[in-house]
Amino acid sequence: MNLVKKFLSDESGATAIEYGLIAALISVVIIGAATAMGGQLFAVFNSITVAMGGTAAS
Repeated sequence: MNLVKKFLSDESGATAIEYGLIAALISVVIIGAATAMGGQLFAVFNSITVAMGGTAAS
C-alpha cells in the first residue's frame, strides 16, 4: 500500500512531460511562422541571387 501511495505522489515524470509539451508548442509556432513567411523569404533570396549575378529560381 505504501508503494502505491509513493507511486501516485511521484511528480518527477510530470515535469518532463510539461517540458516536452512546451518544446512541441514552440516547434509548432516556428513551423507556422516559417510557412507564413516562406514566400517573402523566397523573394528576398531571389533578389539577392539576381543582385549577385545569378539567375532567379522559379
